[in-house]
Amino acid sequence: MKKTVLTFGLIAGVIICVLMGGSLLIADKIGSGHSMILGYTMMVASFLLVYFGIRSYRDNTLAGQISFGRAFTCGILITLITTICYVAMWEIVYFNFMPHFMDSYFAAQIHKVQSSGLDPATTAAQVAAIQHSQQLYQNPLINMAYTFIEPLPVGLIITLISAAILRRKIPVEPAAAPAVMMR
Repeated sequence: MKKTVLTFGLIAGVIICVLMGGSLLIADKIGSGHSMILGYTMMVASFLLVYFGIRSYRDNTLAGQISFGRAFTCGILITLITTICYVAMWEIVYFNFMPHFMDSYFAAQIHKVQSSGLDPATTAAQVAAIQHSQQLYQNPLINMAYTFIEPLPVGLIITLISAAILRRKIPVEPAAAPAVMMR
């Protein structure tokens, strides 16, 4: 399983990193709403390799049979490798090339809250919460944790679906029926 997991996990990791890099270049042009849709679409596209990895493991290593548990294990390991690549790419891009990217994101969130027409106390509380998140995001460990939980649910869902679709049990041989004696 190790070779399959590493191969498909790293290929999916490269795909998600390349797609992330490309999407960050056009994020300002398409807006935050479309940027989020694009981001989750690229995650789904990358995590499709989970399906192909499980199928490859089942067909090439396990002679066509795999349990749900083993398929899930293979898929979640591919998901974890892909997610780690995603986190590593974001940390490099964010802290080295786009350190103010999240400032504009948080500013947009604050503007959205302030223009929502909520009462002043609720608005102040929500703005304070956003500003607190902004401060936390500057800590690389918190930043990594937030980034890790972005693609993980997508990968988990695709892993569950793939494991359910690809599971194949060993065919059970029918027991030989006793011969009936005729007199």
